[in-house]
Amino acid sequence: MKQPPAVSTPPSWNLLQWIVRPLEFLESCSRRYGDCFTMQLGGVAQFVVFSHPEAIEAILTANPKHFESGRANFILRRTLGDNSLLLLDGERHRRHRQLLMPPFHGERMRAYGQLICQITENVAQQWVVGQPFVARASMQEISLRVILQAVFGLSEGQRYSQLEQLLGTLLDLTSSRFGFATSFFPVLQRDWGAWSPGGRFNRLMQQINQLLYAEIQERRQRFDPSRPDILTLLLAARDEYGEPMTDEELRDELMTLLVAGHETTATALSWALYWIHSLPEVQSKLLAELETLGPTPDLAEITRLPYLNAVCSETLRIYPVAFITELRITMAPIHVMGYDFRRDSILVPCIYLAHHRPDTYPQPDQFNPNRFLERQFSAYEFLPFGGSNRRCIGAAFALFEMKLVLATLLSRYQLKRADSRPVKPVRRGVTIAPKGGVRLVMTERRAASNQSLGVATV
Repeated sequence: MKQPPAVSTPPSWNLLQWIVRPLEFLESCSRRYGDCFTMQLGGVAQFVVFSHPEAIEAILTANPKHFESGRANFILRRTLGDNSLLLLDGERHRRHRQLLMPPFHGERMRAYGQLICQITENVAQQWVVGQPFVARASMQEISLRVILQAVFGLSEGQRYSQLEQLLGTLLDLTSSRFGFATSFFPVLQRDWGAWSPGGRFNRLMQQINQLLYAEIQERRQRFDPSRPDILTLLLAARDEYGEPMTDEELRDELMTLLVAGHETTATALSWALYWIHSLPEVQSKLLAELETLGPTPDLAEITRLPYLNAVCSETLRIYPVAFITELRITMAPIHVMGYDFRRDSILVPCIYLAHHRPDTYPQPDQFNPNRFLERQFSAYEFLPFGGSNRRCIGAAFALFEMKLVLATLLSRYQLKRADSRPVKPVRRGVTIAPKGGVRLVMTERRAASNQSLGVATV
């Protein structure tokens, strides 16, 4: 059996690099070993990393029944629970995905457009002219409020405020590099008291779970089918056997949506604001496109703007929030790009490396939205949301939110970088975020252009 080259550095060193500087580690391995290589991460597992579009296509178009992914996401179990879509495989994964998909498409999704614009405006109104702020903090506030209102229909009250505060604390705890590292070392997860990492995490999750189960029980008892939020849809949903989701399933999927649905979008928006305000020609072209809109454009018209779409796509290309797809564990021997893999091999299509191939993207380290206007990339060359049956179910919603937030901010506020130093990517949990969060400063409120997007009356 032909095997790909193996990374020669010690497994413990590889794991450290994976935790602390994953992009640099992947780039170094790619330069040395090519399009496919294996790496042993500590005592966890041996990964087979792919970056060639043909290999990615072979994996993503293979029968999904030939792979498992859920058990490879063990580091998410403590937070999301056993019933999370990300931890399921086979029939249970198919069932949950079918129940969760409807709210993120079509009219259901578009109904949240006005909500997104209003929340963006409410958060931005807190900014003070001339006073620097961290873009990522504001974007996280926007995306958390959006997902809380979209999922629960909550915009005020004690439970809303508590969830907002507790989820923010949870993400700060789990998204640091130390927090991510604890996932690989069970001893660090043990509850040694309230001040230990495991103790803080457990007490935080107990509080969040109490709020989630209280909301689920209250909404079951006072079920109102007219409410447009996602929890209402999930409470009403039935599988092909007429069975509803249990309280435990609802809790785990709600937690999945809350965590994955706002952390990733906030990061992508922060990167977009960084690039837009670092490159004057990009900002000028984007503002010119926004000014072509009529006095009261439909929100869908905003989301169809070609250069806005290109800016969002290039943002997700150069530093994809998730830099690898969900892992695929083979259920049977498989042949990919001339290599043979046994059962239980862990295959890893690498989004970041695929997005930085010079043969696909000339000058890949340069932010250039025009590349998305000049050609169409395949789903195996550009895959910021993964692919196949493990593709992110919130992909359309994330892009929809991203475009409306950017359009609202750019049309109403004149911003600039608070400093000119380049911002580097750093690991934030399972994602890649801008170090320092991107510091911006507002120089002017564009009151005269408020009407240009037609969202002033939201």
